[in-house]
Amino acid sequence: MATKNNTQTNTQNTEVLLKFDRKNYDNNTLINLYTHLVKPRMIEEKMLVLLRQGRVSKWFSGIGQEAISVGATLALHKDEFIFPMHRNLGVFTGRDMDLAQLMAQWQGKKDGFTKGRDRSFHFGSAEHCVVGMISHLGPQLSLADGVALANLLKSPTPALPEGEGVKNSPPKGEGLGVGLNGLGVTLVYTGDGASSQGEFHEAINVAAVWQLPVIFVVENNGYGLSTPSNEQFRCETFVDKCIGYGIEGVRIDGNNVLEVYDTVKNIAEDLRKNPRPFLIDAVTFRMRGHEEASGTKYVPQELFEIWGKKDPIANYENWLLAQGVLTEAKVQEIRGNIKAEIENAVQDAFSRDEPVASQEEIDDMYFPYNQVVIAPTSNKTTEKRFINAISDALMQSMEKYDNLVLMGQDIAEYGGAFKVTEGFVEKFGKMRVRNTPLCESAIIGVALGLSIKGYKAMVEMQFADFVTCGFNQIINNLAKTHYRWGQKVDVVVRMPTGAGSAAGPFHSQSNEAWFTHTAGLKVVYPSNPVDAKGLLNAAIEEPNPVMYFEHKMLYRSIAEQVPDDYYTTPIGKAVLAVKGTDLSIITYGMGVHWAKQILAEHPEISADVLDLRTLLPWDKEAVMETVKKTGKVLVCHEDCLTGGLGGDIASWIGEHCFEYLDAPVLREGSLDTAVPFSAVLEAEFLPKKRISEKIQRLLEY
Repeated sequence: MATKNNTQTNTQNTEVLLKFDRKNYDNNTLINLYTHLVKPRMIEEKMLVLLRQGRVSKWFSGIGQEAISVGATLALHKDEFIFPMHRNLGVFTGRDMDLAQLMAQWQGKKDGFTKGRDRSFHFGSAEHCVVGMISHLGPQLSLADGVALANLLKSPTPALPEGEGVKNSPPKGEGLGVGLNGLGVTLVYTGDGASSQGEFHEAINVAAVWQLPVIFVVENNGYGLSTPSNEQFRCETFVDKCIGYGIEGVRIDGNNVLEVYDTVKNIAEDLRKNPRPFLIDAVTFRMRGHEEASGTKYVPQELFEIWGKKDPIANYENWLLAQGVLTEAKVQEIRGNIKAEIENAVQDAFSRDEPVASQEEIDDMYFPYNQVVIAPTSNKTTEKRFINAISDALMQSMEKYDNLVLMGQDIAEYGGAFKVTEGFVEKFGKMRVRNTPLCESAIIGVALGLSIKGYKAMVEMQFADFVTCGFNQIINNLAKTHYRWGQKVDVVVRMPTGAGSAAGPFHSQSNEAWFTHTAGLKVVYPSNPVDAKGLLNAAIEEPNPVMYFEHKMLYRSIAEQVPDDYYTTPIGKAVLAVKGTDLSIITYGMGVHWAKQILAEHPEISADVLDLRTLLPWDKEAVMETVKKTGKVLVCHEDCLTGGLGGDIASWIGEHCFEYLDAPVLREGSLDTAVPFSAVLEAEFLPKKRISEKIQRLLEY
């Protein structure tokens, strides 16, 4: 019997407090559940010994909660994705992951699933259809939505089924993909504490609106670290929350492995035929601390006595013995085999190499990819405005990639806030051109989930400012996933950006520098229609996450001849927009046009205008070349001066090109304030006038 200080199963006590119902399950099924239930407990007991010996650094215990992991995992098909958390060791062992590699992962070895880059269960394995959590807990819920959406996209769209659970489904003919024909469900875990996060609401709401076949399992163990449930939420059960989302839910005994297995099995079978989300409130108790260092003093000690008697392994083992399904000899055989496997895995893992810092650490931030630039197949061109070039790229990419999905607020029938996707629904349907609820974080998570299943995804931020609501998904999931466990992230986030329309602080920001600081992302920022089309095509082709910035004030103000055919522009390569000899202006986006306008007003000035086009990675070779050529450099951008990308570029020039300089490297950007609403104040905020002054200062140096 498990207690606070003793996690060993006490088989001397034959008491069975849990109510088991075998239904029609045969003995092999019951014994298989038992074997998988015992294995994570025995592994944990070994890990706790290693922790006390100082041979592992940290451990998050799931002792007392194993039935939830094991029962649910064995109830699903092996090709159905599961999204576990800290305490779901039984998911990983239930999917038959190599135990020696798991041990290597926990010890930070080179052969671990993350090559020593992330801890415990913070990894995924597409081979095993398992995607682990990140420390922020909530984001995985939306990834599960994305995998489920991929299942729907692969399915036909039959007539809507009759019966419960489809009342909120879309009408016939809208093509939102109801009916999986057995293609699969997705299961995702969360904790009662993590349910307080906004992602919990966003992910369940999206799943409900889109009728996604996701099973949301809440491991309701009463505490979020030390905070009890009554300080997390007011409802009595999580099933109470379901009515607000228009979904079904059930509360079960999370310590009863048979109840978990049977419940998940039946729900999954139903959802494969009649897709929709379902919530399971699995009541359990955490018998150890949040992690071992935190202890359990904050928990009333009588709870350990109460829940110790409900130990999932002791109760199930005693019941199986009483039913004659197991014998004491069989118990010892099963445990002996597991113990031998654990000891061998520990020795194997400890013998493996520690990671060695190398160029691989840099290279693995991105999925390996060498872009092959595609040229137009003909000389045909049409004059297109900036916005039409973007729309053209999306249209041709949708035609080229039948696995490309577009998502964003109002992008379907309405065509988006700026009408970039107008007419797309009529051509590609609502399965691939999807209006989203107002939930930037969840939709970016959905995009990553789609990518895990082999899809490409484009997410449109209605305004670049709104990306703050999806910041966690971009910075901690999109950017770090390949580095952590080798999964490509085929996602583009379009960012309508920039000031100039007197739209105020929340519709005008230039926030590209938030992302150029983040390894794992690529950031592009075209300044003209030709590059707008080519860079967007390239970004969609790229199997790494790309932030695509598009200045709103360029949408309908500039036009040029753009190739009609599909083509791509190289990512990571700058281009000279103007050639000159007196000085170099290094810029991008609207800055290119300001520089060209200033030079047009002053024909006596001869200057290189280097359009970076890509901000991460930016073209150091092109920067050095223009610096060598002119010896005088101004780096400018619309973003605020402090913290802008120009500071990094100017610093790099000072370090690597000092001997070629004839003057200090100057910078210019917008004022270090929020973007004002008043047109008068906005004009002063923007740097165009100051750029002209800096050019004169450089020339006079």
